[in-house]
Amino acid sequence: MQSGISASSELQTALQSLLTSTTDRGLLATISSERIIPSTTIPTSSPSSTFTTDLAQLSPHLTPTTALYILLRRASPLSSPDKSLVAITYIPNAAPVRQKMLFASTRLTLVRELGGEHFPESIFCTEAAELSADGWEKHKAHEGSADPLTAEEESLRAVREAEALESRGTGGQGLAQGGRIAIRADGGIAEALRALGGGGGGEGNLVQLRMDVPSETLQLVSTTSTTPSALSSAIDTAEPRFSFYRHDDAEHSIVFISTCPSGARIKERMLYAASRANVISLAQSEGGLKVAKRIEATNPEEVTEQVIAEEFQSQAVEEKKGFAKPKRPGRR
Repeated sequence: MQSGISASSELQTALQSLLTSTTDRGLLATISSERIIPSTTIPTSSPSSTFTTDLAQLSPHLTPTTALYILLRRASPLSSPDKSLVAITYIPNAAPVRQKMLFASTRLTLVRELGGEHFPESIFCTEAAELSADGWEKHKAHEGSADPLTAEEESLRAVREAEALESRGTGGQGLAQGGRIAIRADGGIAEALRALGGGGGGEGNLVQLRMDVPSETLQLVSTTSTTPSALSSAIDTAEPRFSFYRHDDAEHSIVFISTCPSGARIKERMLYAASRANVISLAQSEGGLKVAKRIEATNPEEVTEQVIAEEFQSQAVEEKKGFAKPKRPGRR
């Protein structure tokens, strides 16, 4: 998904200044008025500083609630002709949901419009500790000896991995999707979903499912009762979840909630992303549910009572507005 936001001419100019500077290590950028604009330059700490030692210069600018784009020179700006940059997207977990969406969906646009040739490496961070000397060393150790990928290459690889997971056949009880087996599902899931769709019975109004990563099997975690205000605290925060919640409106509407904490492993993220559509298909075909709303969030705490209410308020406004019949031509 792309946001439609573009890099400003001011940012283009600031980038060129960074590439020719002999004193600046990096550049911070943010989103304002539907444009990506420069905010602050990051100077080198000393003529002999390295990339990792200069990471300490970022600390005053990293807050737990504000997203940033960070463009850093990889080599010393004073002594090296190497002008390649690292593009860092910093989106802390506590940042507002809309801000998270804007920065994440504009990430590739930033690199593409500034010139992909400048960015042999692009990374995504959610914690300030990842942008310290120690955090960077852990990142490089995790990457191992593999060649760094550009943002476009990284995105393409993720898509291919997701497609491979989604199309992989597995044995055992499975969900039919397009005439093939999509994912395995343990027994009891369909029954729990059918009970959830039964209305105002005493079977509970929240069904939580999880993916067992080693076996790539969908499992039933729990069926519980909760209120709109307690919904976020009822969903597990330690690992990803697929949750089906029966809303307390007159229609007993079903809300599908997908949560994937930032600490989840890469394979977990890919497996949940690839399985999401098939889990909804299971709920509709095997569980007999009609999913009225779909919500995707990083942490359950983002799924507040207000968020749920706004989803249904927007639907009510659209239905009330309806279709305006055009006026007949002729005299007024």
